[in-house]
Amino acid sequence: MPNPTVVGFSGNFTRPSKTRGFVDQVVRDIARQHGLSASTYDIEDLGPSLGAAKWARDLDGQARAIFDSVVNADVLVVGSPTYKGSYTGLFKHFFDLFDPASLRGKPVVLLATGGNDRHALIVEHQLRPLFGFFEALTLPTGVYATDKDFSDGVLRSEPILKRVEQVVGEVGLVLANRSAAGVAAG
Repeated sequence: MPNPTVVGFSGNFTRPSKTRGFVDQVVRDIARQHGLSASTYDIEDLGPSLGAAKWARDLDGQARAIFDSVVNADVLVVGSPTYKGSYTGLFKHFFDLFDPASLRGKPVVLLATGGNDRHALIVEHQLRPLFGFFEALTLPTGVYATDKDFSDGVLRSEPILKRVEQVVGEVGLVLANRSAAGVAAG
C-alpha cells in the first residue's frame, strides 16, 4: 500500500506568495507529524490549459497530474488569498472541473489569507460551503491569516501558529479514526 499523502493547493497566481507558503507550511507540518508524503501546488503550477478547460479532460498533462494528485490525496489542504471578499476565480474554476463526488469524505483543511481582518470570514462563508458541496470532510478549525501575521513571507504569529497546531491535531484524529475503521473492517 502506498504511503498516505497530504496535498496542498493554493489559489494564488503570483510568486512569491504568502498564501502558498502558508499552505505549504501546514502541509509540511501535517506530513511531519503524521508520516505522510507531501506536495503543494498553486494556480501557477497548472499552466495555461486551466483557463480554457471546460472539463478535467481538457487539462494538459502537467495540470492533469496535479488534478489527479488532489483527487487521490488522503488529506487536502486548500488556501486562497482573499480577492474582493472571496477566493480567487481561477481557484474556483479549478474546483469547477471536479466531479461532485470526487472529494466525498476527504479530510480538507481550509486556509485563507488577506490584507486585514475585514475578510476573516472567508473560510466560513466561502471555502466551507464550496467543499460542503463536494461532501468533503472539512475540519472544524479553519485558519485565516493577515499580512501582519507574516514576516518575510513566513507565518510568525503565535495565535495563528496555535490554530495551525490545532488543525494538524485534528488531521491526526481523522487519520486515526480511519485507520481504526480499516482495522475493524479488515
